[in-house]
Amino acid sequence: MQTQSDIREYDAQVRSTDLPGRVLCTVRDHHFIIDGPVQNGFPGEEVTPAEMFLASVASCGVELVQMLAAQQDVPLRSLDVKIHGYMDRSNPVRTDYTVFHSVRLDFTLKGVTPEQGTQVVEAFQRR
Repeated sequence: MQTQSDIREYDAQVRSTDLPGRVLCTVRDHHFIIDGPVQNGFPGEEVTPAEMFLASVASCGVELVQMLAAQQDVPLRSLDVKIHGYMDRSNPVRTDYTVFHSVRLDFTLKGVTPEQGTQVVEAFQRR
């Protein structure tokens, strides 16, 4: 049976600005700028779409590991996730759209035993 807490919907609005390659993003009442990368002839001064994507994946990892640790009574004090994405545009994985060749996440957990850390990170990986 599906409950209201099972349903999640999200909205964002993105529009061009007067500077080509710079976009204004709005999520709820929050506004931020994303720039296209310098390699595409755009400003590259602000966070790029690929960096925002990676940051979103890593932030999901932090949030989920915190939730899983709480559910499993694991005494997690803090958590750091580093993420690295690799893409070789001269050797694409797919020819129909651009994707990362690889993405690596490294978790550092404090306040837990190695076994507890492995337990919550593996639970995250299964989601």
